[in-house]
Amino acid sequence: MQSAAPSLRVALVAGEASGDILGAGLIREIKRHYPDAYCYGIGGPLMKSEGFDSLFPMERLSVMGLVEVLGRLRELLGIRKQLRERLIADQPDVFIGIDAPDFNLALERKLKASGIPTVHYVSPQVWAWREGRLKKIRHAVDHMLALLPFEADYYRDHGVPVTFVGHPLADQIPMNPDQDAARQSLGVSHGGWPLIGLLPGSRKTEIVKLGQLFLETARLLRKDFPDARFLIPCANKRRKKQVLAIVSEFPDLDVTVYDGQAQSVMAASDGVLIASGTAVLEAALHKKPLVVSYKMAPLSYAIISRMVKVNYVSLPNLLANRALVPEVLQNEATPENLHGFMKRAIEDQDYRDALRHSFTEIHHQLKQDASRLAFEAVMSVIQRAKSQ
Repeated sequence: MQSAAPSLRVALVAGEASGDILGAGLIREIKRHYPDAYCYGIGGPLMKSEGFDSLFPMERLSVMGLVEVLGRLRELLGIRKQLRERLIADQPDVFIGIDAPDFNLALERKLKASGIPTVHYVSPQVWAWREGRLKKIRHAVDHMLALLPFEADYYRDHGVPVTFVGHPLADQIPMNPDQDAARQSLGVSHGGWPLIGLLPGSRKTEIVKLGQLFLETARLLRKDFPDARFLIPCANKRRKKQVLAIVSEFPDLDVTVYDGQAQSVMAASDGVLIASGTAVLEAALHKKPLVVSYKMAPLSYAIISRMVKVNYVSLPNLLANRALVPEVLQNEATPENLHGFMKRAIEDQDYRDALRHSFTEIHHQLKQDASRLAFEAVMSVIQRAKSQ
């Protein structure tokens, strides 16, 4: 006896850990309404834990920087071609590209032309750079899901159908995270002050650029805080192996490396040194004083820095429209500079209190029940397509 076809077929592509979080929340909401829905495409461990069928490893899409992409271009184009052919043959009810605009927008354009409704989850930052992509977005995307309120205003002004859904992390992270419980879960509940989270990123290239830099900064901080302990969460086993190799060069430091558990590390820490990216917002929602840093290939940085139209790179600063947290980038990212900012983040109680107040305001702004709103918007796109 042949099993019945699923009531809903949803294709999704997430390219990195932050997209995996968004995808998992959306799949959970889909399955709540359509338990037999078939969700497939490319995703990570969190999406898989919700019953997602990943046709390719998500990590193959995780590459940052213009120059770095060139070395993987043939592989990326091959994956996209295979996936495009599979989806056009399958004709799912909807395709949802989660972030990864350079991979997803071209795929969405082809799928939309073949009659598959397309949704893009996480607005490409055309308000920050490469505004010329707006035309491509209009041709590729039936509906945009924006995580930030000013993004929705921007897309609305430019004629792109959009829904502001807030951020799932703001729904997931408690307004007042329990630091003691996080420390107990990590086995660091006794002794050692301060606890400092080091988050050099989830990509191989980020660990190469920032891993040693962050540990050299930790060595300087150890001079100020002899009992300091350092916690490093790793996105997967490959990154853990990479991080452990670097940590072995710093036997004088008290460093604990974890499989995953990034949010527990943030909640447990007294301060966080972190790579620029979505994880910065996570740390802010945990109300932690933090310092943002990033380094990339010099040519990539030279090109991108000339194209960027905004004053900040981190979401807390963009949302506040002011320099809430330090952004220490590229040539400025030295152990000495990072040490100075981190020392203040740990020692200055007035600064810490002011940050906590600002981060709480951001949390309230983004707490909108994002997965539910995203699901409702996706279903409206499917229903419109079926009625045409």
